[in-house]
Amino acid sequence: MSRFVPLFVAASLAGLSAACAPTIGSNGFQVIDAKPQDVVAGTDTKETVLAKLGSPSTTSTFEPDQVWYYISQTTEKYTYNLPKVSTRTVTEITFVPQGDQVASVRTLGLTDGEQIAMNRNETPTRGRELTVLEQLLGNVGRGQLPRTEDDTPGQRRPD
Repeated sequence: MSRFVPLFVAASLAGLSAACAPTIGSNGFQVIDAKPQDVVAGTDTKETVLAKLGSPSTTSTFEPDQVWYYISQTTEKYTYNLPKVSTRTVTEITFVPQGDQVASVRTLGLTDGEQIAMNRNETPTRGRELTVLEQLLGNVGRGQLPRTEDDTPGQRRPD
């Protein structure tokens, strides 16, 4: 009996400590052989970047051939909480205009990001707002258009 109690306590503490360990998630670009930071400006080209890193996570909206982004992040999630981003890396590779050579490589981290508050306001629309009852009964009392002899669309109704 005396041996059972310490084993039970030790097993309980091990179970509780395992419940406190976070679940780690990795999203985005995964480093396999080379890191995006290993790209050297002035020596690497688009072909060597593609060979080292593969296709980018995304490209620039306005200059898709000149700016490539490799994005990765790691999240931690504790038992019943929302996931929290612990690290984020965005590597921006810029190429010379009308060329294939790397002009610059810039790495941004989680601290370089900026929190943007979403605006929850709604865009106003023209027209009047209808209640549920008006929407349900809106077509009651409206007659249908008189039928013509020819059901072809676009035909004039007889006078």
